[in-house]
Amino acid sequence: MSALSYWQTVQATSTAIADTQSEVIRQAAQAIAGSIERGGVLHVFGSGHSHMIAEDVFYRAGGLACVDAMLEFPLMELNVGRSTEMERLHGYAEVLVSGYRLEAGEVAVVVSNSGINAVPIEVAQACKRKGLTVVAIVSKRHSESVSSRHRDGLKLADVADLVIDNCGVPGDAALATAGASPVRFGPTSTLTGILIMQMIVAEVVSLLDSLGAKPPMFQSANGPGAEGNADLMRAYQSRVRYFPKA
Repeated sequence: MSALSYWQTVQATSTAIADTQSEVIRQAAQAIAGSIERGGVLHVFGSGHSHMIAEDVFYRAGGLACVDAMLEFPLMELNVGRSTEMERLHGYAEVLVSGYRLEAGEVAVVVSNSGINAVPIEVAQACKRKGLTVVAIVSKRHSESVSSRHRDGLKLADVADLVIDNCGVPGDAALATAGASPVRFGPTSTLTGILIMQMIVAEVVSLLDSLGAKPPMFQSANGPGAEGNADLMRAYQSRVRYFPKA
């Protein structure tokens, strides 16, 4: 049964992440927690389907209020076809980051399954020039199996301070049909990218709590405690794009 096979594959990949990436996830969380304790925010960027990893930790119940999701319509799959071309465009990242307030000492997580296209690489470079710590989430196996599209031959893993492997297979599709001409299916990078980001957030919350700092967490708008969300939005609205006026 393909549905069960996919579940088993995702489970095995998630276990591999826990077994092999926990230390670097902890290191990323330590940098983020330190930044938040000093008043900083966490920036998260991804293009194509990777934008969903940024969106998942942005403005949600049980999530940090100090997340700046760097969501750009031309790079989302809402812009079908052109988004693939846009993420390969050299120079676009400089325009993109100019719309965000990036402060030295903060952390930017850049997500790219392949880690070979110009925009995520140059977003990482721009963040490093501004003094941010850059954490990359990539598929190491995929990235190592393909050539860079960056004009200097760089890959995202070459630029980042910390690299977290989503443990995915080259091409992302983890399953294949039987027969002489198999069709590959079952991508895992979105699920594992979201898992990694939520593992990071969980560790950040635990670290802040251990330091005696109250983590700035949103509560569900449909449950008790939601009245505090407006205060958090006011506290971060000068730093986080797309927040409505509170």
